[in-house]
Amino acid sequence: MAVETGCCIVGGGPAGVMLGYLLARRGVNVTVLEKHQDFFRDFRGDTVHPSTLDVLKELGLLEEFLELPHQKVESAGLVLGGSAFQVADFRHLPTHCKFIALMPQWDFLNFLSSHAKKFPSFQLLMQHQAVDLIKERRRVAGVVALNNGQKVEVRADLVIGCDGRHSVVRSAAGLKVIERGVPIDVLWFRISRMPGDPSDVLGNVNYGKVLILINRADYFQAGFIIRKGSFASVQARGLDAFRESIRQLAPWLGERVEELRDWEQVKMLTVQINRLKRWHRPGLLCIGDAAHAMSPAGGVGINLAIQDAVAAANLLAGPLLERWVSDRDLAAVERRRLFPTRVTQGVQLLAHRGMGRIFDNPKPIHVAWPFKAIQHVPGVHRAVGYAIGVGARPEHVRDDVKRSSRGVGLANAACVGLVCAGVGMAATAAVCGWAAWKIWGKIAEAGSERGSRNAGRASTTAIARS
Repeated sequence: MAVETGCCIVGGGPAGVMLGYLLARRGVNVTVLEKHQDFFRDFRGDTVHPSTLDVLKELGLLEEFLELPHQKVESAGLVLGGSAFQVADFRHLPTHCKFIALMPQWDFLNFLSSHAKKFPSFQLLMQHQAVDLIKERRRVAGVVALNNGQKVEVRADLVIGCDGRHSVVRSAAGLKVIERGVPIDVLWFRISRMPGDPSDVLGNVNYGKVLILINRADYFQAGFIIRKGSFASVQARGLDAFRESIRQLAPWLGERVEELRDWEQVKMLTVQINRLKRWHRPGLLCIGDAAHAMSPAGGVGINLAIQDAVAAANLLAGPLLERWVSDRDLAAVERRRLFPTRVTQGVQLLAHRGMGRIFDNPKPIHVAWPFKAIQHVPGVHRAVGYAIGVGARPEHVRDDVKRSSRGVGLANAACVGLVCAGVGMAATAAVCGWAAWKIWGKIAEAGSERGSRNAGRASTTAIARS
């Protein structure tokens, strides 16, 4: 079987379906390949950030989208050593929606793909797994896929890999991945939620452990953060010990931790932070996790992937309609999206460095005064909210597809402004990350000094009594 199209998108995730929709909306012939028979996957990223909601508004889809069941997250908090703090505030963002929408990813993808199918140039092929690339005259000319064991050739003017952190496309293209060391993995599971439980995203840090609880109406999507590669040792200690660790961090969960009866209920996410040294080669481009795997910290991976899709559609719709996409066109996409990728990954690496220090302090945390003081710095919660909810260089849907020198000049001028804004936000986020890292050191030192003072007092009292 053979298929011919203008653009073949490999991967029916948020980046792939959004890009397919945007290109088809402009009249580009698009074929999206998805290896599964449906979009139903548990423990996938379910956050739809304010900048993504702005994109849906620009497309005229927001009102209908928000009619789907979802939860609104207007702030994020942290319980540190038994003391509650606010971390991020989304209520003052310069966006239409001042919240993060929590929605099962399959609902988001079904919604977007159903609207994409209204365009005659859009085609979604389920159960089509990409296994190789078609290469002709040093250029990628299409994709080889399998459908129920049958070989399918999809020939295209451009192939775009949106097939995630284990991308077949980038491997087949021989694109080099730059790995950044990450000290953590995450164990995902569900625990039922009761009326009166915390409603916003909540982090719990104490005893050298971290537990994240995300409100999903009638249950919590829970993430227990562990040292990289330590899942086997966690399992060896047994489910009873694991349940007790959860209860130790969130005592109010009580007997609900007994809902975890089998390790099959716990799914491990191997956390990666990496990016491609080069995102493209002739006839091929990678975006989203295929180009830059993100940590789940802040839930920003999906948002960044969708922003990639918007930028790619803005820059490539014209060349695709002309049936010729040059290396220069592909490099323009990488150039535009490399800055926000580096900023986001840099902040995540700072956060993970601090998290590594948490594991080294298994004692109860005594919150040091610098951490309490930073809570009163004006605007700090809004700055963190902006970094998470909007990010560096948010993209906006463009309807112009003509390429002209004047258009390029205006775009470059706009880019300068966005770079300045992005640098300011990145500096704020970096300072906050640095401060947090230093504070973890102060917390550990404070706890150690307090223990030493208590021991000294006890020794003095004993001598006096003798």
